[in-house]
Amino acid sequence: MRILVVDDEEDLAEAIGRGLRREGYAIDLSFDGEDALAKAAVNAYDLICLDLTMPGIDGLDVCRRLREGPNPAEPPRVLMLTARDTIDDRIAGLDAGADDYLVKPFAFGELAARVRSLLRREAGKSTSVLHVGQLELDTARHIARRGMRILDLTAKEFALLRYFMAHGGLVVSQEELLEHVWDEHADPFTNTVRVTVGTLRRKVTIEGEEALIETVIGRGYKLLDPELEP
Repeated sequence: MRILVVDDEEDLAEAIGRGLRREGYAIDLSFDGEDALAKAAVNAYDLICLDLTMPGIDGLDVCRRLREGPNPAEPPRVLMLTARDTIDDRIAGLDAGADDYLVKPFAFGELAARVRSLLRREAGKSTSVLHVGQLELDTARHIARRGMRILDLTAKEFALLRYFMAHGGLVVSQEELLEHVWDEHADPFTNTVRVTVGTLRRKVTIEGEEALIETVIGRGYKLLDPELEP
């Protein structure tokens, strides 16, 4: 999943970014509202962690503009981060379109839990554990299994499998994976997606096991979901 962290305190934004990257997310950073809106206009973020108080375009205005376009039917989730802790401030943030509100200073563990909660909501899931067929992915503890076998995945492979499992049974294109699993520094002209899918496929399916990740020629990849397959 791809997240934009927006905060004019650059050290804090970078610290949040480092922590969320360790959780396996693709992270972009922005240090002001104008840059955040520009990035959101060209990237399909799954979540934006947005500081409320910034010079120029503040977090409330950024949130309102995100809800108004360019695709108001499918705006990203917004987690508002702010030192303002009055009830009126929280109401203003939620009324502007924020999905959740976290008061500074906060423990990173709580931020990570709220991020997981919002992304589960986006994927229509109710717990931090995803199941597709024999696959189980615990997003809170970062454990992946196929049956009783624990999968030894890199952070990027874990993020890729999480995206596949959130879209089990659906064909996802290479472009979609690049947009949601990699950050803005990824080179779209390399074969990084194909290579990472290949290494994930070899770890998910070993000799004697049924293949679970299917290549759909000309369209992308699909994680086979036995509940959805004819």
